[in-house]
Amino acid sequence: MKAIGIILAGGNNHRMKELTQKRAISAMPIAGSYRGIDFALSNMTNSGIQRVAVFTQYNARSLNEHLSSSKWWDFGRKQGGLSVFAPTVTSENSSWYRGTADAIWQNLSYLKNAHEPYVVITSGDCVYKMDYNKVLEYHIEKKADITVVVKDMPEGTNVERYGTVKMNEDSRIEEFEEKPLMAKSNTISCGIYIIRRRQLIELIERSAMEERMDFVRDILIRYKNIKRIYGYKTKDYWSNIASVDDYFRTNMDFLKPEIRNYFFGEYPNIYSKVDDLPPAKYNVGMSVKNSLISSGSIINGTVEDSVIFKEVFIGNNCYIKNSIILNDVYIGDNTHIENCIVEGHDTIRANSYYKGDDGIKVVVENSERYVL
Repeated sequence: MKAIGIILAGGNNHRMKELTQKRAISAMPIAGSYRGIDFALSNMTNSGIQRVAVFTQYNARSLNEHLSSSKWWDFGRKQGGLSVFAPTVTSENSSWYRGTADAIWQNLSYLKNAHEPYVVITSGDCVYKMDYNKVLEYHIEKKADITVVVKDMPEGTNVERYGTVKMNEDSRIEEFEEKPLMAKSNTISCGIYIIRRRQLIELIERSAMEERMDFVRDILIRYKNIKRIYGYKTKDYWSNIASVDDYFRTNMDFLKPEIRNYFFGEYPNIYSKVDDLPPAKYNVGMSVKNSLISSGSIINGTVEDSVIFKEVFIGNNCYIKNSIILNDVYIGDNTHIENCIVEGHDTIRANSYYKGDDGIKVVVENSERYVL
């Protein structure tokens, strides 16, 4: 593919509560064995993009460790490959990334030193599969300056927390509102953009001169009547992880056979860093129904409608229902956990009881076993 990739993975969201106190959203575990950023990276390599940059910032240690080897996504190559950029103090700048456009500005030399004519920009906190080649073909066919991947959300969805768009009959975007108070459309931006590399450099330099920091507000919205900005509609599965409820729902979606088969049974594949762990062990007397159990886990109790991540120990007479147990959690005997997300590396003492009565409860137990 004649494009380079940029993955914006430096942001944080207070609606994730305790879950992002120790990690970036892009590093959040997904579907038992994956991280949020794996989906964007897999889409890049499956689309034939050979040069990808990941911009990190907030709580990046766990994410950086996950990206420490690029071979898992087939970016271990002599030319191109995977680059990770964090804010750096230089003679010209000593600021953190002040926005998505500013993050690109601070690493503009990466774009200037490339030779690919197009750039694919996406975030690291969305779960989806996409062939960016089809979006690029659409971009070229429309003679667009910028193409935005959009999706029609079901009626009743709270679209006010997204960027919403209205398009004309030719799919050109006429209105673009970021997190509107009153949405005029149920068509949202998926945060995936294609733009010509030289034009992106020009727009970013102009925004920096005017001290404008945000890619959506200061480029897409500002230039919507000047530049030819088109929407490319996707009908496939797409989920944004921006809150505890989003995270819970996205993981629970993988308990549905059709979603699980779409991501892991159909080509192309989703890739991730592989841990050398033994298969899950199911001891005598345990019971597991409609659940994902990851490698390295040991199950003694009852697990129903839940996602159990790697290296989880569930003791005798435990009852886990409609819950997510993150990596390396020890759950003592006779424990009841329902409608909860248990933070990774926790130790849940025997005879504990946790239940989310008014929504999903995040369980965080102080534990000396915690390691990032």
